[in-house]
Amino acid sequence: MASPNVNPTVRRRRLGQELRRLRELKGMTAEGVAERLLVSQSKISRLENGRRSISPRDVRDLCGVYEVEDPRVVESLMQMAKDSRQQGWWHAFGDIPYSVYIGLETDADNLRVYEPQVVPGLLQTPQYAEAVISGSLPETTPEEWAKRVGVRLRRQERITTTTSPLRLWAVIDEAALCRVVGDRHLMLAQLEHLQELSKLPHVTIQVLPFSAGAHTGLSGHYAILEFPETTDSSVVYIEGVTSDLYLEKTPDVQKYTGMYEHLRAKALSTEESQRHIERIAKRYASGEPAA
Repeated sequence: MASPNVNPTVRRRRLGQELRRLRELKGMTAEGVAERLLVSQSKISRLENGRRSISPRDVRDLCGVYEVEDPRVVESLMQMAKDSRQQGWWHAFGDIPYSVYIGLETDADNLRVYEPQVVPGLLQTPQYAEAVISGSLPETTPEEWAKRVGVRLRRQERITTTTSPLRLWAVIDEAALCRVVGDRHLMLAQLEHLQELSKLPHVTIQVLPFSAGAHTGLSGHYAILEFPETTDSSVVYIEGVTSDLYLEKTPDVQKYTGMYEHLRAKALSTEESQRHIERIAKRYASGEPAA
């Protein structure tokens, strides 16, 4: 297992960025490098974007192509490759489809998320999380549901810890608060949980009301992750049914960042959001329709 200070996902990403830098310094294309090494161009691209595990042999071969002569640089890159092949805490839960995202979230220091359908995972109660997972994955087993709930609760430690907690800004569509997941009692507990978490200094929650009308989040859920190391570019994460999308190019990140600013402007203020959540919670408590 990796040490607590080694995040294999982030090691792969940083190593990939360095390998891309070395290639560009030589004025070479990914296609040209692939031809030299007799591998596919897609392999070089996956190595550079951190989506593929990198072996020390891959690093050695690439350093040879890029004519890296300093043995200390080569050794440093090879050590990063070794670290990137270790396992993060999430691997103890078995095969998790979104393990790349978990690795990024584990190392991020700032997360902005927009959620139109359900309460964001980091803000869910265990009961709500189980109801969401079992409802969205009806063909999987209760054991699989329990595993995913366990992963979700472990992820939540990033916002409950007192040591370098994750700064979370969540814009939640009103529909997510009015959709009855489980039953009314479960929803009441979930909204009370939201109110408690919003009191944390590093957690900001805004509600996007129905009255906001059309907005920049109509295309669906997304998250923007930022990292403490200035060399680590921000990542936009878009979850899919069969595959996920990670956007790292500056124009893409800027586009989604601008969209998020529009969402924040259309959403209720943090104080108004608190009052709105309280009103919906009272409806659940009284048996009235939530919407």
